[in-house]
Amino acid sequence: MKKEFFQYQAQTTPFAAGFEVEKAEGSYIYGTDGRKYLDFVAGVSVNTLGHSHPKVINAIKNQAEKYLHVMVYGEYAQEMPVKLCELLAKATPDPLEMTYLVNSGAEAIDGALKLAKRYTGREEIISFKNSYHGNTHGALSVSGNEYHKREFRPLLPLVNFIEFNNTNDVVKITEKTACVILETIQGAAGFLVPQDDFILQLKNRCEAVGALLILDEIQPGFGRTGKLFAFEHYGIVPDILVMGKGMGGGVPVGAFMSSREIMQSLSQSPKLGHITTFGGNPLIAAASYATLSEVLESGLMNEVDAKEKLFRDLLIHPKIQTVNGRGLMLAVNLGSPEYTQHIAKRCMERGLIVFWQLYRNEFLRISPPLTITNNEIREGCEIILGVLNED
Repeated sequence: MKKEFFQYQAQTTPFAAGFEVEKAEGSYIYGTDGRKYLDFVAGVSVNTLGHSHPKVINAIKNQAEKYLHVMVYGEYAQEMPVKLCELLAKATPDPLEMTYLVNSGAEAIDGALKLAKRYTGREEIISFKNSYHGNTHGALSVSGNEYHKREFRPLLPLVNFIEFNNTNDVVKITEKTACVILETIQGAAGFLVPQDDFILQLKNRCEAVGALLILDEIQPGFGRTGKLFAFEHYGIVPDILVMGKGMGGGVPVGAFMSSREIMQSLSQSPKLGHITTFGGNPLIAAASYATLSEVLESGLMNEVDAKEKLFRDLLIHPKIQTVNGRGLMLAVNLGSPEYTQHIAKRCMERGLIVFWQLYRNEFLRISPPLTITNNEIREGCEIILGVLNED
């Protein structure tokens, strides 16, 4: 299958691993080579409940027996999309109350940007250096790494970039600004967390000038930091919340959420201000509802702080410079991209899946399922430390 993979499937890099997957269950992926691999990446923060969680699988099966796609988004009332949006409204603070379901985090970013421009009537967008929001044209426009953007210009105009955690830059948000968009925790830059009251200052400035604050929680959302959404750690509520990745427990999904007043501006002048054929697909909504319900009811979020501490207690080594991040999204600084990629390869040979951060390749990504056990954490960290001792 590996030969056909490279021959017929479009590639994102000349260096794809081409690892052949047989099945996946819990915290493990099983290869066609007969080996099992402990997964410290969770599909890049996607598999919130691990692989093939029975409640997610059963929700998909039950919905598949009823119906799949029946109508373009927003025309018919379908049980699982409605239940999902209702549960999100109940689980998040006011004024977040209405959700627009889409197909991916990147599409949700595009929809959120359109919503902010439509509601405010303004054109300027402020984003952050070293941010990552996706690879559609809109999401790429507000991502802050020129290397990944320059070949695709021209992108959206009137996008300006400020520095994450630099409170002096907050004054650059003005009455011309439609929205400020940032990752609550910067992902591709190495899981950088907000310092002091930086997000609170952003929120206050946005309110003062009439701009909307968009928080991208595509990675930290759905319990990964010990709260349902990471913004809950920082004493603010965004005007628009963007989610994806771990929302579906392994299926493709995204959403953006706001108040009723703001969200309804997309439904008129013009109508169909955002439209998506497959957004709110009942099969995907069923999986997402099962995932959210389990995250809220299982107590998994209450275990995140202790699991983070265990990782930090174990990952002490002369070759580890720092460990960034919060909860179960940690970035281990090994000093250089070449060395980090070498260590990731050696870990894979030992049966552990780790990866590196998109912009900062010197950081080893650790973002396992919330369901990972303490013994599995010890097992994986032992492999990392063993490889570091040998290499």
